[in-house]
Amino acid sequence: MGELTRALAWAALADASLPTAAAVTLLRTMGSPEAVLASSRASISSAAGAAVAQRLAERDPARAEAARAWLDDAEHRLIAWDDEAYPRSLLELADPPLALFAMGRLELLSRPAIAIVGSRQATAQGVEDAAAFARTLAAAGLTVVSGLAQGIDAAAHRGALPTPASTIAVMGTGPDRVYPAGHRDLARAIAAQGLVVTQFTPGTPPLKANFPARNRLIAGLAMGVLVVEAAPGSGSLITARFAVEQGRDVFAIPGSIHSPLSKGPHRLIRDGAKLVETAQDVLTELRLPPVAAAGAVPAIAEPDPLRARLVDAMGRGPVDLERLVARTGLPPERIAAALVQLELDGRVSPLPGGRWQRMG
Repeated sequence: MGELTRALAWAALADASLPTAAAVTLLRTMGSPEAVLASSRASISSAAGAAVAQRLAERDPARAEAARAWLDDAEHRLIAWDDEAYPRSLLELADPPLALFAMGRLELLSRPAIAIVGSRQATAQGVEDAAAFARTLAAAGLTVVSGLAQGIDAAAHRGALPTPASTIAVMGTGPDRVYPAGHRDLARAIAAQGLVVTQFTPGTPPLKANFPARNRLIAGLAMGVLVVEAAPGSGSLITARFAVEQGRDVFAIPGSIHSPLSKGPHRLIRDGAKLVETAQDVLTELRLPPVAAAGAVPAIAEPDPLRARLVDAMGRGPVDLERLVARTGLPPERIAAALVQLELDGRVSPLPGGRWQRMG
C-alpha cells in the first residue's frame, strides 16, 4: 500500500504539470510528494506561488482514479525522479518529466539507444530502410527508440523488436491509451519484449499539444536521432531539433530530390546532420564497434510450436486478438508478440481494425 500511495502522489504531481523549479521547491520544502499533497493551499502558495497552489487544488478526481486503476496492475510501473530506474539522460535535461509510466523491460532505459523517426506517410522504400537500419543497429546492441506512429516509427519498432536490445515506444498519450488505435497489438508486443513509456498520466487522450513533448522524450532517451523520411514541418524535424538542443547526434538518410519526403532529411544535412547510407555509418559516428565485430544477435522468438499453434488457430479468415485469445487460451501479450514475429517471417499480415490473416 505504501508503494502505491507514493506512486499515486507522484502521479498527482505529474498530472498537475508543475514547472520543474516549483516541483523542486515543494519537494525540498515538504520532503516528499505525499507531504506536498497533504499540505495546505496556503503552505504551497507560500513555498511555490499561488498559481502552483491553484493547480494542485484543482486536480481532477477522475484522473486520480484513472491513475489508481492503472497502477493497480502489477505489470505497470511509475518511475519518478528518485527511482534508480529513472534515466540519467533525462535528469540532465533542463526540465525532466516528474514521472514516467512504463510497461515492460525497465532495464532498457539504462541501455545505449538510438532514435529512429520519420514520416507517417512513408514510402515502401522508407519503411524497408527504417526496419533494416533498426534491425542492424539493434543487433549491434542499440535499443531503438521511436514514437509508435504509423509509417517509419512502426517499421523501426518491428525491425528491432526480435533482438535482445529490442525497442522503446514513447507515447504521446496516457499509458492506458494507444494512438493510433490500430497499433494496439504492436504496443502489446513491445510491452512484452521491449518497453512502452510515456510522461502523460493515465486518462490523457491523444492531444496535439502533447506530441512535441513526446518527441522531446524520444530525443532525450537516445544517443542520437536518425531521420529516415520527413516532409517539411514534420514532427520528426522537431525531434531532431530537440536532439541538437540536448547535444545528441542527428543522422539523416538522403533521398530523391523529387520526393517531398526527402526535403526534411536534406534540410537536416544542410544544417549539419550527418549523412548516412548504412547502419554502419551510424555506428562509426557513435564510435561503436561494427556489427560484424559486435557479433550476430539471435532473435528473440516464441517457440516454433507456439507459432504453429497460433497460425492453426487463425484459420483462413480475418481474426482479431480477442478471438485468438479465446481459441488458444494464451495471454494477449504472448499472442501479440508472436504475431509480430510471424509478420516479420511473412506468415501473417495485419489488417485494418486490429485484425490479422495468415498468408498462404
